[in-house]
Amino acid sequence: MNEPETVEGTNVSNVHHPSITPYLPTPETATGTAILIAPGGGHTKLCLGHEGDALAKWFAEHGIAAFVMRYRLCREPESDYTLEGHAMDDTRRAIRMVRANATQWQIDPNRIGIVGFSAGGELAAYAAMHPEMGDPKSDDPIERQSSRPDFQGLIYPGKSATFTVEPGMPPAFIAFGYHDREDIAIGMVGVYLQYKAAGVPCEMHVYSNAGHGFGFRPGTTTAAGDWPERLCDWLVDTKLLKRNTMEPTQP
Repeated sequence: MNEPETVEGTNVSNVHHPSITPYLPTPETATGTAILIAPGGGHTKLCLGHEGDALAKWFAEHGIAAFVMRYRLCREPESDYTLEGHAMDDTRRAIRMVRANATQWQIDPNRIGIVGFSAGGELAAYAAMHPEMGDPKSDDPIERQSSRPDFQGLIYPGKSATFTVEPGMPPAFIAFGYHDREDIAIGMVGVYLQYKAAGVPCEMHVYSNAGHGFGFRPGTTTAAGDWPERLCDWLVDTKLLKRNTMEPTQP
């Protein structure tokens, strides 16, 4: 537990102390919407560059409070951590922490979502599938909060065969590349149909010239690279984001 994290470029591993890094908009531009970001990395590392900090900065610039999560990794060599246990405990705790600090961070506690990439997309999906109610009797004010996200963004997530959908789940935004592996490029189509059958609002984008791991890179000129714009459009349509506070003031 006393070992430091291992940092290689923008990738981080050897995470034993889960955390969130906040990127907050200015008070003048804050929309009240918040997004927890779960980076991918195959549960062996966290890709904090194109699947973490760069996107969080972009969200903050557009009035959305963003939080990049460092979670424990279940597929590192000799790791004793589990996905359904430790990594999901970290995810639920992170959502609760954001909700518990909603007033301080100028966040609407009913507009807190999670966006996950690849392995992080699994955590985002499971957070929506298996939320836990807060314990009002807990001595810890964070644990009194619900871990249910108000919306979910599944960006080329793995393990699609394990996803289930029930009525009343949070609305979902799905994005992936046509050239991704079959469990994503085909599997997520089946997941979308589950959302449709359950009557849960869902929007899906398939990018014909993209594969796995396109993430977000500032200055992109590709359609897949602009998916955060589409996410914001969807949030506005879903009444989870107020666009008028995102637009520059006209002279």
